[in-house]
Amino acid sequence: MRYLLLIYETEGNWARMSEAEQGKTYQEYMDFTARIKKSGHHLAGEPLQPTSTATTVRVKNGKTLTTDGPFAETREQLGGFYMVEAQDLDEATAMAAQIPAARTGSIEVRPIMPIERPE
Repeated sequence: MRYLLLIYETEGNWARMSEAEQGKTYQEYMDFTARIKKSGHHLAGEPLQPTSTATTVRVKNGKTLTTDGPFAETREQLGGFYMVEAQDLDEATAMAAQIPAARTGSIEVRPIMPIERPE
């Protein structure tokens, strides 16, 4: 089954880290990514631009409305994701626990809904 591991952290935390701490954390992400790629679980993953670059889209009464910024004001922001293949929720959760942001933020583990697509 495919799972999305959504990485939530407070954006300002990165700016408050020393250059050495940023380098160490970056290397931890690279090491984690290499491990899940080698294991065959990795399907996709990318960091996201800061929330200041986000645009939220809504359609009300047939009219498209856009708002600068993310959908909701929260303490933590979505900063990136990994899409993985896992046997079950336990295996996906074990992978999520290895993501560096699990120590300073949170990782949402969300199953991807299987959809049969016509050929």
